[in-house]
Amino acid sequence: MGDFLSSGMSMAELGARVRAERRARGMALERLAEVSGVSRSMVSEVERGTKTPSVLVLDRLATALGTSIARLLDEPVRPEVTILPRERQHVVRDPSGWERRVLSPVLPDVEFEFMRTTLEPGVDAGAFAPHPPGSHEYVAVESGRLRLTVGGVPHLLAAGDSAYFPGDRWHAFANDAADVCAYYLAMALGRADGAHHRPKASRT
Repeated sequence: MGDFLSSGMSMAELGARVRAERRARGMALERLAEVSGVSRSMVSEVERGTKTPSVLVLDRLATALGTSIARLLDEPVRPEVTILPRERQHVVRDPSGWERRVLSPVLPDVEFEFMRTTLEPGVDAGAFAPHPPGSHEYVAVESGRLRLTVGGVPHLLAAGDSAYFPGDRWHAFANDAADVCAYYLAMALGRADGAHHRPKASRT
């Protein structure tokens, strides 16, 4: 996938942030691998900056750390009025044909993420692991059609539709149509208590 961050962040910088978040939580590398369901070798390569993670892998690492992709990509700003110009918004792209644009600034002690995602025709973004209990996610479809699967149950959303679902369940996003799907997702994470469990196989 190459250097997938539009902001120009290097893989070494991203790896250093993943490692710093892991160490701040007192987690061994093996524990992060177990909790996230990502292989130890992959976690090690990501931390060393020698492997570019897919968006799904990066999300699973962030979830296991009790945080968001946005916090791994950016430094917190002061909780005041903050303008985030388009050129400063982080964009992560997955080789399968979808991208996520982070629209929300990172604030100290606030685990909230607002993003816009586009899925090319026929693209399945994969299954995302449950976030900590008390997490909430809101989806609004801008264009196209979205198949939202929560806890193994699919829901079809058309342009203009919106939905809420508990973020502490397996969830997946896919575009089965012949047109590009664009949707907004707002996510408020619950407090991680450190009692993570190894993710079970997805039913999607």
